[in-house]
Amino acid sequence: MMKSEGKELIKAAFMPFLLLVLMWIMMFAGKLMVVDLGFLGIYPLKAKGLIGVIAAPFIHGNYGHLISNSFPLFALMWALVYFYREIALPVFLWVYVLSGVWVWLMGREAYHIGASGLVYGFAFFLFFSGLLRRHPRLMAISLLVTFWYGSMVWGIFPSKEEISWESHLMGAVSG
Repeated sequence: MMKSEGKELIKAAFMPFLLLVLMWIMMFAGKLMVVDLGFLGIYPLKAKGLIGVIAAPFIHGNYGHLISNSFPLFALMWALVYFYREIALPVFLWVYVLSGVWVWLMGREAYHIGASGLVYGFAFFLFFSGLLRRHPRLMAISLLVTFWYGSMVWGIFPSKEEISWESHLMGAVSG
C-alpha cells in the first residue's frame, strides 16, 4: 500500500469518528445531567418531533443501544467515505435527512431515537450501489456488507415494540 493510500484510509475515518464522538458526548451529557434525552427523538406528525430529524441519531436509550450502533455505523460510514469519496457527503445528508423525515411522516406514535436509520441507510447504499455499478471493488464491498450485516434485513419488520423498525426501514429505503 502506498503512503498516500494509507493517508486516505485514515482521512476516511475522520467523519465517522467525529459522528461517534458526538453521539458518545450526548450519552455522557444525558447521564451526567440525569436527563432522559429521548424527548429529542423523532415524534411522528407532531411539531415537537421535528427536532428529532436532526437530533435522533445522537440520542440512545442506554449504553448497549449506543454500542450496538457504534461499530456498524463507523465501519459502514468509513466504507462510504473511502470508496465513494465524491458522493459521500450528499449520500450522508440524503440518508440522514430523508430517513428522519420519512419516520416523522410515517412512524408510529412514539419517540424514535438512535443511529440505526443511518446504519441501515449506509448498508443498503453500499450493497445496492456496488451491485448496480458493477465495479469489481465496489461489488466486493457489497459482498462484505452482505456477509457482515445481511441479517439486518430482518430489522425492517416489526418485532419488538421498543425497537423502531420504522427507522430501520426508512433508513434502508433512503439508502
